[in-house]
Amino acid sequence: MVLAFGGDLEFDPALFEVRRGGVPVPLEPQAFDVLAYLVSHRDRVVSKAELMDGVWGSRFVSETAVTSRIKQIRRALGDDGHSQRMIRTQHGRGYRFVAPVEAQPVLGAGEPIRYTVSDGLHIAYQVTGGGELDIVLISGFVSHLELDWADPRHAHFLDRLGSYGRLIRFDKRGTGMSDRPTGIPDIETRMHDVLSVMDAVGSERAVLVGYSEGGPMAILCAAAHPERVAGLVLYGTYAKRMWSEDYPWALKREYWQAYTEELVGRWDWEADMLMRCPSADEQMQQWWGRRMRAAATPSTVRALMDMNALVDVRDALPAVRVPTLVLQRLGDALVDPEGARFLADRIPGARLELIEGEDHFVSGDPDQILDAIEPFLRGLPGPEHRPSALAAVAAPAGPGAEEVAAGLVAAGGRPCSGPAGRVVVLFDGPATAVRAGLAQLRGAARLGVTIAEVPRDETELDAYGVVTAIALADQAAPGSLWLTSAVRDLLASSGVVTEFAGEQVVGGVEPQAVFRAL
Repeated sequence: MVLAFGGDLEFDPALFEVRRGGVPVPLEPQAFDVLAYLVSHRDRVVSKAELMDGVWGSRFVSETAVTSRIKQIRRALGDDGHSQRMIRTQHGRGYRFVAPVEAQPVLGAGEPIRYTVSDGLHIAYQVTGGGELDIVLISGFVSHLELDWADPRHAHFLDRLGSYGRLIRFDKRGTGMSDRPTGIPDIETRMHDVLSVMDAVGSERAVLVGYSEGGPMAILCAAAHPERVAGLVLYGTYAKRMWSEDYPWALKREYWQAYTEELVGRWDWEADMLMRCPSADEQMQQWWGRRMRAAATPSTVRALMDMNALVDVRDALPAVRVPTLVLQRLGDALVDPEGARFLADRIPGARLELIEGEDHFVSGDPDQILDAIEPFLRGLPGPEHRPSALAAVAAPAGPGAEEVAAGLVAAGGRPCSGPAGRVVVLFDGPATAVRAGLAQLRGAARLGVTIAEVPRDETELDAYGVVTAIALADQAAPGSLWLTSAVRDLLASSGVVTEFAGEQVVGGVEPQAVFRAL
């Protein structure tokens, strides 16, 4: 809890700071500890002997050391031995902190929690801060809208982020205060939740701030809906969670499985906090444990870990055409800096900032992160026309293709015309396209599904991905739906089952792996 005193002074024990007008006042660590002890025992006089024992413990110090620290504190606070407005000397007895203090409420904690319905489930959200800019925070592993405010450092992160604009937060479906569905939804469904929350609060465009596991969702949303995204901030995140030969800096599956079993089996979130945030003190560890146990059950955690192990949004990166800042701490134990470089190299125009530190979680030195985010937000350009976006392209072929196309449109797709007048139907995500396609296939009809960056306002398309979808449909076996490996990767945890259908030359000269949706 932050205590205000002396007009414009603040004492913040969680951040080990004394601030004047919001600016930290230089104070040596031992002097801060003496002040902290006096403030916490301000209801009485504290003797020099008690101060020496409470601050220095078993180390030998003289009374001169105490006197010296008191002088430093008074000088830092604008007090002195004559006026003694804040620290009063009781001769022969000790010292007492006498300045009137007022507990500062956490700014966003009192704002109401509200709900919106997305795909039949209630998604909890909260709006704090204010201003012309909308900022949507897409949290990592799990969140809890109320308990997120219970740790001073995390509350400081939220408050300061909310000082840049209207901060919109939500608990992802299955966690926190949102509804628990059967199983854990795929990343595409969760992307729809972001848009539903934005619609509920009347946000037409927002900056997406995605950290840790929230990053891939933010990436996919920015690629598929650039007209809704003013900018993208990615911190401590990745394009792919698990190691592969072409992504060798990610975590090995064996480690991930052992980590999952450790969390689910021991349920020791306090120890987990130390790995995510080595700077966490005991108070933060206890908060993290309480927050996690309130936000997710052991079975939910296992399902989330399994889902995150499948995440792969690498093919969506080139389609992100919004201003992007990629932040990464160099000593992060959960995300290698090479993953951040990969993101910045493949998102057009992205800016990479590597910062010192080992903490993965945003509460570890939150100002270090926000000091990088603030100028990025201040420098964002105004709205501009986004001519293209990432889409899933479904191309029907064979007998009954027209009926299949009509069914896809009825399922929410946008009809367009491809080369030679071939009908294709666009969806904002591959899981939606594949599910709709499987539901519409009849008899000998065939479907090909790819992802492509396509013009948003045109109905006649000739993009490479459109050509590939048509070629897939033409080569698919009767009554089957074929898709590319890029689509297969984006179907992680969607529940769609696929099998390898061989290598085919589709849309190019090199054979590529294709898959059949079952």
